[in-house]
Amino acid sequence: MKIELAPNRNLKKIFALSAFVLLLGYAGYAVSSKANKAIPLSQLSFEQVKQSDLDIYTNAYGEFASAKERLLTAPAQGKVAEILIRPGTKVTEDTVILQLVNPRLEQEVNAAKGELAQQLAQLEAFKYEQQNDRLNYQGRIADIEAEIERAQLELSVNEDLLTLGVSSKIELKRAKLSVKQETKKLDFEKKKFAQFTEMQSFQLTQRNITIEQQQAQVALLEQQLDDMKVRAGISGSLQELDIELGQSVQLGQSLAKVGSDKELIARIRLPQNQADQIDINAPVIIDTQKGYVKAHISRIESVVTNGTVLAEAVLDEALTSNARPALSISAQVFVKHQQAATHIQQVPGLRPRSKQAVFIRNKQNELVQRQVTFGDLSNDQLLIQAGLNTGEEIVSSDISNYLAYQTLTVVE
Repeated sequence: MKIELAPNRNLKKIFALSAFVLLLGYAGYAVSSKANKAIPLSQLSFEQVKQSDLDIYTNAYGEFASAKERLLTAPAQGKVAEILIRPGTKVTEDTVILQLVNPRLEQEVNAAKGELAQQLAQLEAFKYEQQNDRLNYQGRIADIEAEIERAQLELSVNEDLLTLGVSSKIELKRAKLSVKQETKKLDFEKKKFAQFTEMQSFQLTQRNITIEQQQAQVALLEQQLDDMKVRAGISGSLQELDIELGQSVQLGQSLAKVGSDKELIARIRLPQNQADQIDINAPVIIDTQKGYVKAHISRIESVVTNGTVLAEAVLDEALTSNARPALSISAQVFVKHQQAATHIQQVPGLRPRSKQAVFIRNKQNELVQRQVTFGDLSNDQLLIQAGLNTGEEIVSSDISNYLAYQTLTVVE
């Protein structure tokens, strides 16, 4: 006899229902465990949210630079004959950096000196000629004065003779006329002599001007020749050397650059989003890794480069021992004074200008996860834009492994 067994459909349904119930229970347990988990108090540290007036500073980076820089150029055409020092060497004003040579310039100096010597000799000869001409004039004046004395003597004799009745009136008149004519002649010669002396003075002045021009030309050429010994001009260090030994250079060509190493400024790169909030003379605190130096902003450029704006700061205090041109520095630059600012002490893991999930301790001694928007970081104080209230405490210790839970129960 053949027996057929019908499938037990009810049994399959029971198995399926049981599996569903078990799965639902496990899911509920998992959700419950993620929603609330215990954490020991000994693993936690907290930072309290505060509210106070706060000076807002922004972080910036940059380097020291020479406050005084001098570009050295070729004083004349020449060839580099000698290089005495290399970049990085300390220099004073009179330190010779390199030597240029120019034989043609030396010839020009000698020729100008020869011309000057010739003009000086001609000047002395001219002075003797002028003196001789003046003596000639003075001789003629002396002759006229002698004629006047003779005429006056003759007049006096004729007057005496006329009194005695010996001389005639015509002779007396002739004597008076002679005195008058010689007197006019003397006045005329004296005027001519005065004009002649004045003319000689102008001629001498003209000669002196020519000699002064030649002396200036000689001094200029000698200075150019002396400048072929290229000197630093300021105290500091040689920063750049743009030529090589034996190289020919032209007038005005760049040779080297010298910068001060005691008088420095700070070149700071400000964040673009805060540069327009920073004023000239804003206080700056510079960190040189060996101490802090106070300064103030003196100049802000308008060009944005790679998200930053270049600014310069003048130092208000003495430099630290490691300060030198091109030394990398960090700085805190004053942005503004904010009243009633909400902030907390900066702790690892919290990023300025970000929105992050943090745990807040509530009155039930539970840690509740919340989204918080942070603002700028100023002197280790992190501004809070939204998500936290004054007096609340956030977990400052690292519990990033618990971010999957919305609530944590604190246990002793």
